[in-house]
Amino acid sequence: MAHARISANLPPNIDPTKAPIAFGRRGLPKLNEELQSPELLTQQRALMALCDLVHDPEKVYQAVEIGFLDNLKTLLRHRDSTIRQKTTEVLYIMAMHSVGRQGLIQNGVISALAELLDDPVDICRKNTHQTFEMMAKLPEGGLRGVKGFNFSTYFGLDF
Repeated sequence: MAHARISANLPPNIDPTKAPIAFGRRGLPKLNEELQSPELLTQQRALMALCDLVHDPEKVYQAVEIGFLDNLKTLLRHRDSTIRQKTTEVLYIMAMHSVGRQGLIQNGVISALAELLDDPVDICRKNTHQTFEMMAKLPEGGLRGVKGFNFSTYFGLDF
């Protein structure tokens, strides 16, 4: 007679670096809660999952409506470089969509992103520059970027 064996190994189709996503309307709110978790690994997993979701403009719209941008703005100042990197990546992907660019402008994310132009991590700076480039494609983004960012301090210019 055969005996059942339970393996300690994860199935090959499960990625331990991504948070499990709830179904339906509960998916994004659950990720938003996980972004506020005090546990570093939970935040990292939520950001990994969010990076995959925000490629869809509908999910970007839902994320803006739920209030993700306030939490992402807070995570831009996180001490962990992986959190900052994935946060800037999420914002860059969101900025690829018109609704995301408008959400970034309305929630004042530009000035918070500007602080990362001096970040010691290269990929954070790269994602920040790419986000600014995407924001410049929207007329309000370029204008708001000038108002939200002190060019004279950063570039040593006098306006």
